Amino acid sequence: MNEQQKVNIGIEDTVAVECNECSSMYFEQALHIRKASGLLTGQPKPSYMPIPVFRCVDCGHINDEFLPKEIRQ
Repeated sequence: MNEQQKVNIGIEDTVAVECNECSSMYFEQALHIRKASGLLTGQPKPSYMPIPVFRCVDCGHINDEFLPKEIRQ
C-alpha cells in the first residue's frame, strides 16, 4: 500500500471556518515567532522558531484552533 493514501473529499463534505470574533470567513497566514535562548540550543545567539497561524483579514483575530495547544490562552 502507498505511504500516502489519497482521500476523496469534496468541498460539499467540508464546513466553513469563521472568525470567533466577527464571523468573517476569510483568513491570511501570519507567523507567531518563538525565541529560544542560546543556552538551550548550544548556540552563541538565540534561535527563532516561526509558527504559521491564520488570522482574520477583517479584524485580525486568531482563533484558538489555529494555535498550537502549548501557546493557547
